[in-house]
Order: sequence, then structure tokens, then C-alpha cells
Amino acid sequence: MARTRRSHPSGSNSPAGGGACAKGRREASWVMYSCGRGARWEVQSLARGGERGMPGSVVRRKRKHGAGGSGVTSDSPYSPVVLSGSLKAPHSFTSLAGPSALEALPLLHRKGARSQRGAEAGCRRLYPEQPNPLQVTAILKYWLGGPDPLDYVSMYRNIGNPALNVPEHWHYVSFGLSDLYGDNRVHEFTGTDGPSGFGFELTFRLKRETGESAPPTWPAELMQGLARYVFQSENTFCSGDHVSWHSPLDNSESRIQHMLLTEDPQMQPVQTPFGVVTFLQIVGVCTEELHAAQQWNGQGILELLRTVPVAGGPWLITDMRRGETIFEIDPHLQERVDKGIETDGSNLSGVSAKCAWDDLSRPPEDDEDSRSICIGTQPRRLSGKDTEQIRETLRRGLEINSKPVLPPINAQRQNGLNHDRAPSRKDSLESESSAAIIPHELIRTRQLESVHLKFNQESGALIPLCLRGRLLHGRHFTYKSITGDTAITFVSTGVEGAFATEEHPYAAHGPWLQILLTEEFVERMLEDLEDLNSPEEFKLPKEYSWPEKKLKVSILPDAVFDNPLH
Repeated sequence: MARTRRSHPSGSNSPAGGGACAKGRREASWVMYSCGRGARWEVQSLARGGERGMPGSVVRRKRKHGAGGSGVTSDSPYSPVVLSGSLKAPHSFTSLAGPSALEALPLLHRKGARSQRGAEAGCRRLYPEQPNPLQVTAILKYWLGGPDPLDYVSMYRNIGNPALNVPEHWHYVSFGLSDLYGDNRVHEFTGTDGPSGFGFELTFRLKRETGESAPPTWPAELMQGLARYVFQSENTFCSGDHVSWHSPLDNSESRIQHMLLTEDPQMQPVQTPFGVVTFLQIVGVCTEELHAAQQWNGQGILELLRTVPVAGGPWLITDMRRGETIFEIDPHLQERVDKGIETDGSNLSGVSAKCAWDDLSRPPEDDEDSRSICIGTQPRRLSGKDTEQIRETLRRGLEINSKPVLPPINAQRQNGLNHDRAPSRKDSLESESSAAIIPHELIRTRQLESVHLKFNQESGALIPLCLRGRLLHGRHFTYKSITGDTAITFVSTGVEGAFATEEHPYAAHGPWLQILLTEEFVERMLEDLEDLNSPEEFKLPKEYSWPEKKLKVSILPDAVFDNPLH
């Protein structure tokens, strides 16, 4: 689907890191307001052409204080969109004076207001006693040039379910990944039958601490960071995905430093005037639990978390004070993971990573047909057909029981699109610059005699997963560089459609390298790479070599990949 993309001065490139994404923290540009009793609202339009509230309009928003009110008064033409809200114990909620959040936004296009009500229908059904929740909102809307894609995050107080041992908690729901307006200001409107915007919103459930009267606001910025990744990369999330964050989610000393994603247990998909919206819940996990999800699969770990009340329980509520992993709480769970890995392998079919490869069989100065050949002044990039093939490789690899087949390159597919269906969003392996894509016909497959693979430490630590969890189960695994178009795909002899063969195990198609490894060689590599399971015990750089196979693997510091001069 084509996107409405805008250049934002304060924006950044998609965050780097392993897994689905990595942290991309920035100074928050969000404001939360609590509407006190007697507060009054004034929203004045100083629009200079165009529809009210549309890009190009200048809007002045001013808060008048009443008794008990709190907030700011600003004469800035881009002052915060002030959303009303109040929070009381569930089932005893009475709306305070002042309009609801939607009523406080008369500048919204009429059609957009209907969409927001459609997206909020799930929240209203779940929390009928909280029609006016506390909300955290972007100071400057994304479609007006702001850096934060989410319009706002609503925060509800959920009493849990004592019968199911579900504790009271705060429930956060994002608004902005789906289409809230239907006028192409953020998302291209393509009809009511398909997904709305990216097709989903994020939710998060945080255990309420004793005596806590208002929800913490850090989850809103966490959700904003994930939304920035989605908007900048146009990669969407799905249930079972993992996010390597490498930092306590609340910036504390917590062991909860990564995330899994799953369907929200209480919020069902909603049909809006601009398409269908589903709700994906963020679940905070420890590093050991993330690694287990990578080695096995995210859905399996989520099921284990549901069986441990203090680690999430049936509704997968995140407790930032949890000090033990599920494997420390119940050691028998590790046995279930080990058995699952042995039986199922891993359903992680690829990662965005810091990686590179060199053709050692060709002198560096010989550029006639090397990987770094330039067309004009632009370096060679993945062709559209290669992009589509890698995209399908990852998509099919996520299906645990799917047949291990690399999809054939279809002559009808051009520039990464299949013309038999609606154009799909850019996946993580699509080229960053369509202008640099060269025609597929001009790239021929080359057989290489010797190759050198380079990974940073985090990516290298996944090589045993690639070998044991994927190749030994007849599957494939792809590393896609986050700093360029380089891609490395490991394939087993059971994978059909690969251009690497047993006779020519190293083959390249432009910057995409395929390496075919036999089961015997995989077993040997696992023995030689045993220390990758304990990366903290060795110093970088680290090199592994198999001269008779003409293969070399190096684990290098991040600086080698971050600095192009290295």
C-alpha cells in the first residue's frame, strides 16, 4: 500500500537493532492533562486555507482554568491539543465537567471524528464507566510536521479478574497506527474492507502498584517509540513478534528489558469507516525469555507466561518489579522450551542485523562483476524481484509448519510488487531507495569460491539459532543489513528454489548472498561456534575459519558497521 510520507525535521532513520526493532528513545513531546471540575475549553481556528484541522491550518488552542483545573495556556500556534480526562475507581466513575476527548477536538474533519469513534468503540465497550479517560497526546501532530506518529494514548484503570487471579492494572491503548481521519493526511485511505492504516493499534497492561492513583506515563513513550519504528520502516507487527529493546522499559533497574507482542485478550478487532483495526498487546519480558522466544517461537513463550501469574498470567500483565524469569520461578518450563526447540525448531526466519559479506575469491580491485559494482554513481541495491523473494522468504518462514521453499522469482513481479494483488507495504528487506534499484535482468547469479561473513556480536549470537533451530529442520534463515541492502541467507539442502546448490554452495544475486550448508557441516559448525552461546566470555574481534570449505566468519565490534570508513 502506498503511504503518505512526510519529511520531519526532528525525525530520524528507523532505529537500529536486532529482532523486530530496537529502542529509539527521544525527548518526549507529549503532554497529559487532567480535566478538573469546572474546567472550560476554548478551541479557536485560525485556519489559513484548506479544511479545518487539515495540514496547512494554524490552530490556536487555549485552556481556561476553572476550579481544580490544571494545564497550560499557550499563545503558540502549535500548542498542545488538550484532551480532557479523569480517572476514578472503576464502576464509580462519574464524568467531570468539561467535554469528552472527542468533543474537545471540534477541528477534526467530520469524517475523521467518526473514524476515531469507530476505533474507540472497543474501548467504550470494555470501559463504559470511563468515557473520558486520561490521555497522553502529541504536542505537535504528526501530520503537521511533529515527530510522534501517535495522536494520543488513552489510559484506563482495569479491575482485573480475581477469579482468574488477574490483578488490577492500567490499560494503555494507542491511537494513530490506524487511520483516524480517512483524508490521506497520515494514511492512504483504500476502503473499508481492508486494514485501517497499518491495521492495528498497540495496547499495554501494567500492574497497578498499591496506592497508585494515576497511571505512569512512560508506557505512552514506549508505544510512541514502537510507532516511530513502524512509520519509518513501514514494517508491521503481528502476534508472536519480539522486540529486542536492551534497556528496562521504564528506565529503571528492572529485568524487564524486551517485549513480545500478542493479541489483546479483551479487545476484539473493530470495523471502522476506514477499515479494520486489531489490537496488539505489548508484553514485557526478561532477556532469558526473549532468547527462548528466538530459539523456539514467541507464541510458545507467551503460552508459558500465561501459566505463571506473577509473570503475566492469563491477560499477560507486565510487572516491572518482577525479579525472576519464568525459568527461575518454575525450572520445568525450561524443559518444555528445550523439547519444543528439538521438536519444532525456531520460527524466527530472519532478522535485521549489522552484517556484511566479502567475496574472497575475487581481488578487491576487480569491480567488473563484484558485489560493490556501481551503476552510475549509485551502489548496487537489491532489485525489486530479489526484495520480493526475500520478503516472501521471511513471511513464509514465520509459518511453523510451512514447506521450506524459497518462492520463485515471478516474471510478473516488478519493483517489489505483485501485480496480482494490491501493493503491499514495504517489508524490512525492501530497498531504502527505489531510485537505486536496478532492473532484475541486469543482475546475474554468480557462483563464489570463497566468502567472508561479518556480524556484530548480537547478530553473531544468533548463528547457533540459525543452524540448530532452522537449518537442521530443513529451513532457511536470513540476515538483512540495517545499514544497506546486503542480505545473507543460509539455506539447507531441503530448501527448494534457492540459487545456491550443493555443487556451488555460495551464490550471489547482486548484494544478496545465499549459503547452502549440509547437515554434516552444520553439526561441525555448531561445535566450533559453541562459545557464541556465551558471548560475554570472549573479546572482539573473533574469527572462525573452515579453510577446506573456503568459509570465514568474523564477529566484529559495532563500530565497524557504524562507521563506513572502517
